[in-house]
Amino acid sequence: MSKIEKGKAPSSIKGWKHSKPGLWLSIGTSAFGAISVYKDVKKARTENDTLKLVNALVGAAALITGTALLVRELRCLGDDDVLLG
Repeated sequence: MSKIEKGKAPSSIKGWKHSKPGLWLSIGTSAFGAISVYKDVKKARTENDTLKLVNALVGAAALITGTALLVRELRCLGDDDVLLG
């Protein structure tokens, strides 16, 4: 078996990332990331560390953007569904 074949995902989980459960799982993971960002902001404020605060805010912006992209993909996935109309 070559190295390329070893690195391939099994066919049963190939489309998981772009399925509704996969997208919901990603959104849930982002929610846990928000808890971490909140803790980082709180710690940076108590220490009066501007650089850590900026880092936490940039992380929050990335988290918000990523979640918005996931929600958009979830909505587009629902638009393609024949049963939804």
